[in-house]
Amino acid sequence: MRLFIAEKPSLGRAIAAALPGPIQKGKGWLRCGEHDVVTWCIGHLLEPSEPGQYDPRWQKWRLHELPIVPEQWAVTPKESVREQLGVVESLIGDTEHIVHAGDPDREGQLLVDEVLRYFRVRRPVERLLIQDLTPSAVSRSLNQLRDNREFRHLSHSALARQRADWLYGINLTRAYTLRYRQQGQQGVYSVGRVQTPVLGLVVERDKTIAEFEPRPFYTLTVDCSPDSGAETFNAHWRPGETFREFMDEEDRILDRSVVEKVVSEIDGQHGTITEARFRERNEAPPLPLSLSALQIEAGRLFGMGAKAVLDTAQNLYEKHQLITYPRSDCRYLPEAHFQQKHDVIAAIRSVTPGLASHADQADLKRHSRAWDDGKVDAHHAIIPTARQRPAGNLRREEQKIYDLIARYYLMQFYPDAIHREGRLDLKVAGYDFRATETGVVDPGWKVVELRKKEQQEKQSRPLPRLDKGESVHCASPLIKDRMTQPPSHFTDATLLSAMTNIARFVADAELRKTLRDTDGLGTEATRAGIIETLFKRDYLFREGRHIKACEKGHDLIGALPAAVGKPDMTAVWESTLERIRQGEGDPRTFLQTVETQITELITPLQSGATDQAHTVAEQTGVHCPQCRAPMREREGKFGRFWACSRYPQCKGTRRIEDDTAHADGADQAPTPCPACFSPLIRRHGKKGWFWGCSNFPSCRQTVSDIDGKPGLGRA
Repeated sequence: MRLFIAEKPSLGRAIAAALPGPIQKGKGWLRCGEHDVVTWCIGHLLEPSEPGQYDPRWQKWRLHELPIVPEQWAVTPKESVREQLGVVESLIGDTEHIVHAGDPDREGQLLVDEVLRYFRVRRPVERLLIQDLTPSAVSRSLNQLRDNREFRHLSHSALARQRADWLYGINLTRAYTLRYRQQGQQGVYSVGRVQTPVLGLVVERDKTIAEFEPRPFYTLTVDCSPDSGAETFNAHWRPGETFREFMDEEDRILDRSVVEKVVSEIDGQHGTITEARFRERNEAPPLPLSLSALQIEAGRLFGMGAKAVLDTAQNLYEKHQLITYPRSDCRYLPEAHFQQKHDVIAAIRSVTPGLASHADQADLKRHSRAWDDGKVDAHHAIIPTARQRPAGNLRREEQKIYDLIARYYLMQFYPDAIHREGRLDLKVAGYDFRATETGVVDPGWKVVELRKKEQQEKQSRPLPRLDKGESVHCASPLIKDRMTQPPSHFTDATLLSAMTNIARFVADAELRKTLRDTDGLGTEATRAGIIETLFKRDYLFREGRHIKACEKGHDLIGALPAAVGKPDMTAVWESTLERIRQGEGDPRTFLQTVETQITELITPLQSGATDQAHTVAEQTGVHCPQCRAPMREREGKFGRFWACSRYPQCKGTRRIEDDTAHADGADQAPTPCPACFSPLIRRHGKKGWFWGCSNFPSCRQTVSDIDGKPGLGRA
């Protein structure tokens, strides 16, 4: 018997449909004919073990126990899919021939490999790579099985990533959560090697905008009339290094008097053309889309969030089978796919009639740079499949995403766009001026491009064709008063672009150079999830299309060392993981480096814990009534109180005695909650007045109201 282990049920059904013989359905498996059985994972069937499963001491969060580093790594069955894991185990035991059918990426390789390792499979395993779920494509892939050992480096990279993320997240989340709790804060402060630098990008952008001080700057233009009688044109002043003391970092003049002096010297003068340059420039069609490119374009054009784009594309792939594998980081296609162009374009005509005219005008003899076997690894660019109808009606978002993917495919069969570019440099009274022209001679592939109205191609008036040395008369100089503008807040599209091209945000020049080819925070498949996680953990919020950081996010980044909150380190990690994937790096060395980095980050927190507690006691002179540890003053929702500096190990509180009236109308000092010692607050509910803990919903203790004061009985 031959056993196929797919990544998910939809992939398993597609494989079964392409295998010969009648299909017999079982619980968690499909039998195809007499010799083949298909089963599947449901995402990860196993997950990294929790710290407490390694050592009971690690169950509790204690700063002195960190860092937590397992001697022998272990995984645990996920409770939600334990039954399916049992199905896979029984089938593995009954077969001698196994085919790994995980998705063709790093995570897909690990997902099935970890199951095979868990059940100690020692026999040979073959690898099935599927990019397209249509029956014909799956059948082709079934005839191209490879040895799974060829992909061991891909699995090593994924496993190294998983373990490094576990070490980083577990240790730093515990360390900084405990640090915040020592200061009387609530909740968990999650730290991750990818999510935290992404949060850092947003926090830094927010701070830049908040601290931005607009400054006036000035531009100068002049009308130029050629002595030859050619048409007048407009030229802009280009201040050189002579004026550096009056310019900002973007070469803008900040002193109006300087510009006025130039005006007085050039008005009515003759200038000389110092350089004339005119050309037509070809622009090749953009490559087909990867997932990040699709998310960025869909965010820019439709305002869709990154996760919404991924979910929509996944639906087009799994349910409708209208596009190829969507979690791809590649923008190239195999040469063999060029022969499928007729079927793919026929499908585009059928699925999206609005693109029929563009499909009819496509030149199918054109062979763009997109088809390149040397640029294709485990997966290729996202393109439409040959399937001509969806499995049911497409939702509006699905139609938009399919249309966008189809357009980028059709562009490959259109000629280059041809732009006209012109430039005239001139010198007037010793000052440099420049005039430029841009325009489109032939739109080529741009007729297929989807653009927002405000992003239509800008055309400028053609310049007169003058030669070097010709004279022009300059008049009507015009000074424009302008103000510098802060950068825009991030959107889904711009944040994804920043994550994809992270080298732009790396301070170190050498590192920036290293990361040009392998940069990126996260992977194609994880970036959308990382952004959504930051929203779920109350680090980010949306304001219209803009993404901003919450106060909690600002607090965390402000407390973290720069190495944790900036992208440099995690970008280096991704570069190292890529070398491991290519067989050029050692995962064990990588993990040892990560362990060292984590220890260096945690040690200052541990050494400072005692000093911090001593400082608190020295400043306040107040000790916890339960454990006698120093206490710190804390501002709660309903007033100030003393909180134990050992929180959450100790939840002792004390009242702050003063004469301040409370918002609930009571004139006495707050009564502590009998459960957690936070102040009680008087509230009105369906059954009348009662007293509830100010720490709700973390504490749900209630106390009955007796004559406007907390009673001893429960409400």
